[in-house]
Amino acid sequence: MKSSIPHIVLVGRPNVGKSTLFNRLIRSNRAITHDCPGITRDRMEGIVRKNGRILFAVVDTGGLTLESDSQVATGPAGIQGFEEAIFSQVSEAIESASALCFVVDGQDGLLPLDSSLAMLCRKASCPVVCVVNKVDGIEKLDAMTAEFHSLGFPLLGVSAAHGFHIPELVDHLVSLLGDTTALSDDTATNPLRLALLGRPNAGKSSLINALCGENRMIISDIPGTTRDSVDVRVTIHGEDCIFVDTAGVRRKTKIADTIERYSVNSSLKTSTKADVTLLVLDAQQGLGQQDKRLLDLLNRRKTPFFVLVNKRDCLDDKALTALRKDLSAQLAFCSHVPMLFVSAKTGQGLSKILPMAKKIVAEMQVRIPTGQLNRAMQEVLGKHEPPVVNRARPRFFYLTQAESKPPTFVFFVSDATRVPESYVRYLERGLRKLFGLAHAPMRLHLRSSHGKKEQ
Repeated sequence: MKSSIPHIVLVGRPNVGKSTLFNRLIRSNRAITHDCPGITRDRMEGIVRKNGRILFAVVDTGGLTLESDSQVATGPAGIQGFEEAIFSQVSEAIESASALCFVVDGQDGLLPLDSSLAMLCRKASCPVVCVVNKVDGIEKLDAMTAEFHSLGFPLLGVSAAHGFHIPELVDHLVSLLGDTTALSDDTATNPLRLALLGRPNAGKSSLINALCGENRMIISDIPGTTRDSVDVRVTIHGEDCIFVDTAGVRRKTKIADTIERYSVNSSLKTSTKADVTLLVLDAQQGLGQQDKRLLDLLNRRKTPFFVLVNKRDCLDDKALTALRKDLSAQLAFCSHVPMLFVSAKTGQGLSKILPMAKKIVAEMQVRIPTGQLNRAMQEVLGKHEPPVVNRARPRFFYLTQAESKPPTFVFFVSDATRVPESYVRYLERGLRKLFGLAHAPMRLHLRSSHGKKEQ
């Protein structure tokens, strides 16, 4: 997030309800929540608002497992093998924090691991509040919070699941931050939002890190390392944009559990909310069946997207040329979609990503005057008339743009059923060429009409 917005970082051991609290504070179910400990690995950021005004940014982090001497210990099954990486992510979040929410579980009581984490929080150079979660009502407040007073932090009992004392928590955090809060929404920018979508291990998280210039996402050879859809704000040449890292999308038959199903659904949903989606392919693996399914899905939904072929550094010039030719042939059904060959490892091609995304966004917003459209229609029809179907040639009367995002055009014709799909594709190519709509998705509708529509 922008540095002018204060950050509140949620810290705690696994399964104390940090992600549930994060969702409650931002009023959106962005973080995956589950009874199984260790679901969150990467840190997530969101905005807390009140009455239409930004109060602060809140950061969800993975569950920490520390021994009494602050050494990283083995965690539950969900994070085994990721403990060091999660600790590094949390440490970086704490360094930039304006305040910490040390989240504990009121039902479990004070555990030795909580005491170890309290020592870590005391070392932070910012205020700390202890949030005792899972306190489901005022009648349980004193009993469930009493032993946590020994930690020495200001304390508040809440229930993230049911909303108990959440307004009081927000007010307390605002008071900790002082005059740095309450930024008007008018001061917030609307940065370009770019979602990375693709199979597991295509290199989406590596690309995010390369674009950020830091280890913002946890990298591993283990498929499914990224679970949540994580927003990462990056400033490139003075321009703010948000890259959204998503969980790898596998075939439904290979999805192993409900957690992965949640992750995959979140990934696909994220692509519908982004300004542009970046479909990431692995240059070494080429275009697999799952990649083709994702391509077809994005194309049918008319999602603005382009293809990022990652790991180009792994191929020599001859193999790269062959791959480019093969992919061009396989993407012929959506030939407007551009391809960029990049490398997260060497940085090759990364500078082309933002300009391409901005070009597609600009094309999505195009509005073309009706008169100009109909002159274009006559030019396209004049070059190649529609074919005769069932002894009659369809007549085109009128063309109008119904909407943008994506550009949607409606042709009024004598009989829409007589216009073959091949001719519709010809019309699309003609409009793209005449109006410079090279890469944005486009919708063309044909509507039967008895005569020329009044202009």
